[in-house]
Amino acid sequence: MPIWTLDATEKQALLERFLRYVQIDTQSDEDATCFPSTEKQKNLARILVEELKDFGCVDAAMDEWGYVFATVPANLPAGHPAHSKVPVVGFLAHLDTYAGTPGGGVKPQLIPAYQGGDIPLPGTGERIGTATNPNLAHCLGHTLIHTDGTTLLGADDKAGIAEIMTMVAWLKAHPDFLHGELRIGFTPDEEVGRGTEHFDVERFRARYAYTLDGSDLGEIEDETFCADTAIVSIKGHDVHPGYAKGVMINAVRVASAIVERLPQGHLPETTEGRESYLHPYQFSGGVTQAEIKLLVRAFTEEELAEREAALRGILAEVQARFPGAVITMDVKTSYRNMAYKIAEDPKVLDYALEAVVRQGIDPLQKAIRGGTDGSRLSFMGLLTPNIFAGGQSFHSLQEWVSLEWMAAAVGVSLQLTSIWVEKSAE
Repeated sequence: MPIWTLDATEKQALLERFLRYVQIDTQSDEDATCFPSTEKQKNLARILVEELKDFGCVDAAMDEWGYVFATVPANLPAGHPAHSKVPVVGFLAHLDTYAGTPGGGVKPQLIPAYQGGDIPLPGTGERIGTATNPNLAHCLGHTLIHTDGTTLLGADDKAGIAEIMTMVAWLKAHPDFLHGELRIGFTPDEEVGRGTEHFDVERFRARYAYTLDGSDLGEIEDETFCADTAIVSIKGHDVHPGYAKGVMINAVRVASAIVERLPQGHLPETTEGRESYLHPYQFSGGVTQAEIKLLVRAFTEEELAEREAALRGILAEVQARFPGAVITMDVKTSYRNMAYKIAEDPKVLDYALEAVVRQGIDPLQKAIRGGTDGSRLSFMGLLTPNIFAGGQSFHSLQEWVSLEWMAAAVGVSLQLTSIWVEKSAE
């Protein structure tokens, strides 16, 4: 099988798309109750609809929720052995950027042929260091894109969007490349865990899909955390501090005692690989009332329950120390490990790994220490493993991406479309 590569013009178009997209502010908002959480995500969605129409996706549209769906029609001739047999396959990426780091006013910086060493960020005087970014050593000679250091870049997941759009443009320019029907989807609010809240799997019509939302070259991710959010509410009692002895119950102190008791071996900053964690990521309130939000993460439902039980034990200990406080915990389900569902029909994963190999890249099957839209979609009936998109240092001011890795993701996506046709014809 050939390796599908972009020529210089196609690669330049990929770069230009990406640079356009990252300069559109699509930051989501975790505290919003509307959907999408920010209307500005639709600004990019509208642009993508028009570009998809230009590429021949005549049904491209954005719905009321901000989802963009489009169809690349199959071009298999009637006599082809896979005609009417190849399933509809989807390619997905998310519109929004991380809510916790500035995402507006992105100023992309280009290094046309990276020669190694730390990368200075002109907006802050800080650097992207090789010590904390070992993949820089694998990108010598590449075109790298980063920011000036005052915002994130948005490669998560505008790299994925640009790659999918480039694949669609490539298919239009190469009509002899045979493929089945493809469905394209761009979703809002992935970063705040709501990306599939209004996703209509039946309307999307695909049986299998892939999110282009991963990181390192060759990565295929078929596992995610099982994830919950624990919301701990504390009710105290406030009086004048000069007359507080034996009367005041300080909710801030109660909350501090809870955080202090979190097990050191189960924090995100002390864990890696398949280790689980509790992560207090948001605190609000005062003496009278306080709230702590914690991420609960584990790769199995059993260990997820263990982390939540440990947290309840901590709350009981603190309650005994502050008997007048009222401490409650509400657990909200976020997503579950998509590996449970992918194992029921593993060809969706097997084909992705084969596509990486056919593109001349060493495949790396791994679990995500995080989540993706594919987690919920897999449980909604659309099996959706994750493919690398090339971005590095997601969510940070030091985010960067290799254009060559982005181009490789386009190639792997094209390989996938071929493999589905080939396997369906057998």
